[in-house]
Amino acid sequence: MQKVDVVIKSGTICTSHGFFNAGLAIEAGKIASIGSDANLPEAEEIIDASGKIVIPGLIDVHAHLREPGYTHKEDFETGTMAAAAGGVTFVADMPNVKPPLNTLERFKVHNEIAKKKAIIDFSHNPSGTVLEEIPKLAEEHPLSFKIFQMSDIGRDYPHMPGIGLDDDGLLLKAFQEIAKTEIPVQVHPWNQPVWDAITKECWDKGEIDCQAYAKAVRKYDSIIFDSAISTLLFLQRASGVKLHVMHVSSTRGIELLTEAKTRGQAVTYEINPHDIFLGNKWENIERLGPYSIGWWVPEADAEATWEALADGRADIIGTDHAPHTREEKELGWKEMWKAPGGTPALEWYLKLFLTEVNKGRLSLERLVQLSSENPAKIFHVYPRKGCIQVGSDADLVLIDMKRKEILKDDIMYTKCGWNPYAGSKIEGIPVLTIVRGKVVMEDGEITGKPGFGKYIPSLAKKTSRSNNYYTSTVEKRR
Repeated sequence: MQKVDVVIKSGTICTSHGFFNAGLAIEAGKIASIGSDANLPEAEEIIDASGKIVIPGLIDVHAHLREPGYTHKEDFETGTMAAAAGGVTFVADMPNVKPPLNTLERFKVHNEIAKKKAIIDFSHNPSGTVLEEIPKLAEEHPLSFKIFQMSDIGRDYPHMPGIGLDDDGLLLKAFQEIAKTEIPVQVHPWNQPVWDAITKECWDKGEIDCQAYAKAVRKYDSIIFDSAISTLLFLQRASGVKLHVMHVSSTRGIELLTEAKTRGQAVTYEINPHDIFLGNKWENIERLGPYSIGWWVPEADAEATWEALADGRADIIGTDHAPHTREEKELGWKEMWKAPGGTPALEWYLKLFLTEVNKGRLSLERLVQLSSENPAKIFHVYPRKGCIQVGSDADLVLIDMKRKEILKDDIMYTKCGWNPYAGSKIEGIPVLTIVRGKVVMEDGEITGKPGFGKYIPSLAKKTSRSNNYYTSTVEKRR
């Protein structure tokens, strides 16, 4: 039997379909075979996975890596190092950079920067706000298009001009153009006119600190989010675009999306770690203030969000990794409308969710589905990514479900230098991250080098007709 590059032996493999004892052979960055240790070929390198569980590498389609323009917060090197430390093997960044990522010319420059600095594989989510640029951008096969339904009040970042559309007519036109490409569109739902009115109410009363802001976002029973989601669903039906809704964390929003999916609409949605672990408790808003994310998730909504995550209704976990400096955040204690929202997450979210798996709140199979398999299918990189199959990229994470630690904010790779989860007691740790057969993180130490990560093009045009993700999820609910 011919010798291969790497063999992983004596482990337990977990996929969305269950657990099985098997080893893996890796050749030229791909999974060459799966079988019992005795039947695996000889290898140049042997990785002993005894006592560990092997899962597919995580895919995060929602990360703000801040380059170019805001590299004092994060850049492609530090951001992908943080990702590798957290078990993420493929990441897609967002367009709110300087200049905004909304033209083909800017996309090409952006991609060249990433190619030189990324530790792990990557893609991008350019903004779909310039109609004539959409077909040009589609030729580069990005993961998705991204559109914000909001613009900032009182600050000029992170929701600056060039990346958002709060005019429903313009949004419909953008959806129609994007639909022609067969590439999904991710939308940050937000009813901007209503937010303008709520902001005025708060400002007129002098209520401008972080607690006032957190409550304002949820005023009138999350009307900012829910009314926007309702509009998006109508626009999706009119355009036929593949719609992915971000930041879902309200009871009514989940109901609206579940109903749309049952009707057969091509709609998916994500849940963010900060809505599960930070904004879900008012004591965190009081303790962390602007570092907590910025908005609140009332108890009933928090419970509904967790249930959707665990029971199969939610489609993916998106980190919304959004680092800012302490100096920028500190403004929010007194004037949150001046401070940027967002928290870093790439480095820790797998650990947080593995802890919940150990508590019995979530199955590991479901976590793999949310964080690896479903993102790959929805965004057209499956089966190259997101699974453990012969022929797939050897993107793998070895996890130790018994290992414990306390999260700190003095040991981290993300550039902002603070961790909103510091002090959390963790049980379940990624101990080895492998990208295309290459170890890029071992026991918390980054071993991957800048430039190793590759741009991974979407296979939307090739897989759209065969991708049955939307129809299969409808059938499951029936």
